[in-house]
Amino acid sequence: MVDITSKSNTLRKAVATAKLKVSSIGTIEAVLAKKVPKGDVFEFSRAAGLFAVKKTSDVIPDCHPLPIEYTAITHQIEGLYIIIRVEVHTIYKTGVEVEAMHGASVTALTIYDMLKPIDKGIEIENIRLEHKSGGKSQYKLADQDDLKCAVIVCSDRISAGEKQDKSGKAIIQKLALHKIETNHYDIIRDDFALIQQKVKELVKEGFDLVIFTGGTGLSPRDVTPDAISPLLEREIPGMMENVRKYGQERMPYAMLSRGVAGFIGAALVITLPGSVSGAEESMDALFPAVLHVFKVQKGANHD
Repeated sequence: MVDITSKSNTLRKAVATAKLKVSSIGTIEAVLAKKVPKGDVFEFSRAAGLFAVKKTSDVIPDCHPLPIEYTAITHQIEGLYIIIRVEVHTIYKTGVEVEAMHGASVTALTIYDMLKPIDKGIEIENIRLEHKSGGKSQYKLADQDDLKCAVIVCSDRISAGEKQDKSGKAIIQKLALHKIETNHYDIIRDDFALIQQKVKELVKEGFDLVIFTGGTGLSPRDVTPDAISPLLEREIPGMMENVRKYGQERMPYAMLSRGVAGFIGAALVITLPGSVSGAEESMDALFPAVLHVFKVQKGANHD
């Protein structure tokens, strides 16, 4: 199965349809009059479709078991056609497209089975995904290539050459996955004044996004949030709340991170942990949804 542990729960929806054609209007009349020998076609097939949606992971090997929050199955008659529509919702890490299509296919097969004694010419013509939403792809921005981005590593040991930087480079790689180029990369000491000086320079140079990594913990030299916080003009608490929540689900020490985020001038400044795993998980928790702040800053609404 595909590894989805780095993904976040979001509301995900999918709508699938199946199209079944009978050979006689008499079959349609029997369905509507509930005179099919095997029973009420719509109700039996709806029940079968509901079971199918819930059991998708049992029969499709690569599908993850997930909580089904909502399912609606409807039937529509169009001439000799019965149109089946299945809508599925979940709040989870992966989508429900296959669940919706599986539900539509089993609903159609159940109708086929119930009608075959009175109609030998039934055909299931197609099963297709009509719509899906949710997940990271929904929150990508078309103009994110225009962002001017800087990544700054705060570490006494790395700046002294005693240790190689890995977290900063991991952040750069994560940004590249979202098609964001890192225009400036630097390593500085864990120094209060130096950190403030650096961020002021980057803001003055017109950077849109400034990410610091390191110095967010509780050791005496961890001063990154202390240096950045007084400069924030508009703090965004929800960013770091989400980072800590995301990290806490994976590692208990995440609650000890003191990272902050917000705007200094027009620059979004984010402070992330210095460990590679902490930096990577924080990026997974924030991106690409965090990029929406740049649209809002320009006057767009939250839709």
